[in-house]
Amino acid sequence: MTENDIINRLFSLRDEGYGAFQAALVPTVPAERIIGVRLPLLRKLAKELSATPAAALFLEHLPHRYYDEDMLHALMLNGEKDMELLKNRLGAFLPFVDNWAVCDTLLPKSFAKRKEEALELARECLGSPREYTVRFGLRILMSHFLTPETAEEALSLAVHVRREEYYIRMMQAWLYATAFAKCPEQAFRVLEGADTDKEVASMTYRKCRESRRVPPDVCARVKKALGLDLFTKTV
Repeated sequence: MTENDIINRLFSLRDEGYGAFQAALVPTVPAERIIGVRLPLLRKLAKELSATPAAALFLEHLPHRYYDEDMLHALMLNGEKDMELLKNRLGAFLPFVDNWAVCDTLLPKSFAKRKEEALELARECLGSPREYTVRFGLRILMSHFLTPETAEEALSLAVHVRREEYYIRMMQAWLYATAFAKCPEQAFRVLEGADTDKEVASMTYRKCRESRRVPPDVCARVKKALGLDLFTKTV
């Protein structure tokens, strides 16, 4: 199966209404790049293709023409068990990730059992000049390192990320809010008085207020810890 065969398969699964919906959600992607294949169908296709010789050819052929190909690529990498091969393929793919949806879909299962290597990769990603590579690094920290044992190290890495890009800042806020929900005392130890960017702090507090996992008393502490009680106009 060639890449054109895969593209034809994707078009056979197309839902134009869903494609229009996706185009509104990922404004950094030109609408003409979006075919409109729903995620469950992409997962099914990724599983099917991963067991064929066509998988390697598809994963090596970059950049892809369509957003849906990038989503398929991310889903296929999520199932890769060979860590060295995975790291090589991530290194090839990440420079072409140009939106939050593909970035956030990309979360290889192997990281759950290879924490040291996952953390090292996250460190490398956080130092990248590329917006979505940095977001991916933060995503790794949020998904695998917000435990009482590892949260302080993860958050200490995140607070040193000083970037202007919206999708990086939003992921920082998501990471911090999740930390306040899962391991609040560790989060307070790192983030209280950490000179957090006020826009990130505001987004963090907003996410905490909207979350059912963060109790009101913790939200009140978050507001004060992030210095937002002095900047009420931002919240």
